[in-house]
Amino acid sequence: MSQVKTKGENPMIKKRISVSQKRQITIPIEFYNSVGIDKEVECYVQNNAIVIRPVRESGGEFDEQILADLISQGLSGQELLDKFKETRRQVRPAVERLLEEARLAAEGHASSDNYEDVFGSEAD
Repeated sequence: MSQVKTKGENPMIKKRISVSQKRQITIPIEFYNSVGIDKEVECYVQNNAIVIRPVRESGGEFDEQILADLISQGLSGQELLDKFKETRRQVRPAVERLLEEARLAAEGHASSDNYEDVFGSEAD
């Protein structure tokens, strides 16, 4: 492992790792622990580099609304907890679908043509 100084920051730790024939890598334990990886990472390309970072299960933006809705349905105790966890897991995929639909619409490839196609009419 080597350290590389960056402008005014803490040294960046670098390590060369091999890539398997199946394009797999093993994240060094020091890196894994230092960034707090749990069960998932997200991976994207930025400035010609592959960035891998831990997925933070926040979802907190919708927690109060989810709980209020489930309580209004009469749920409590373990049933409330189980349904809350299930509903919370559905938030991220739903947001990702909305973002993809927005991207398609911005590129002019959306399947819906107007406001009513997306949201329905006020009479619905």
